Amino acid sequence: MDFIVGGIVKAFHLLLAGDQETYSAVKATIYVSSLSMLASLVLGIPSGFALGYFSFPGKKALRMVVDTLMALPTVFIGLVVYALISSRGPLGSLGILFSLPGIALGQAILALPVVAALSAMSVESLDSRIRHTLMSFGVSRTRLFFTTIREVRFGLLIAALNAYGRVTTEVGISMMVGGNIKWHTRTITTAIALETGKGMFDTGIALGLILLMIAFAVNLSLSFLRKYE
Repeated sequence: MDFIVGGIVKAFHLLLAGDQETYSAVKATIYVSSLSMLASLVLGIPSGFALGYFSFPGKKALRMVVDTLMALPTVFIGLVVYALISSRGPLGSLGILFSLPGIALGQAILALPVVAALSAMSVESLDSRIRHTLMSFGVSRTRLFFTTIREVRFGLLIAALNAYGRVTTEVGISMMVGGNIKWHTRTITTAIALETGKGMFDTGIALGLILLMIAFAVNLSLSFLRKYE
């Protein structure tokens, strides 16, 4: 029990003392999660809209594939991305192996199915009368898209939060693609795995609490926006 209390005390000490190693991991975590979330939202919301709004041959099969991809193990994604961007891979010329953009690429692949599937579910739950009304007015496809997105914005918020939760807590992609390089690609989750493996449980708990604070701050900010929209 003492190491838990010690971890809580150490968490505040690391933050207030401006520990450079801790803040390096925090910055890396915020950077890769922000980059991957931006990519997954830009690609996932339109994809989810198309999947939930339109009817086309093979839709059920595609929906099943997207739903299945939501449960992809992070180590498998890490393995695939590593193979793609390694020096012998087809994307090796990008030179992003063992870099933060490389981690962000893997995390974007992790978050994309979550955003797409939950966005599609939100669009499907939209009152059909709204769709028929919009179509009867002859609105453009662009206007139709943005109006629908506005109507299901709270569902999209939930999709974003679920995707963010997967991204910020994953370890496999960050470890395999980033290499857990100190001062460079070490994120909070890989730092927790490293410190716990060394028996530094108080440091691991401290880093875990910092990660929890970041998640709480994001949720609080989004809740504030939802309340005062």
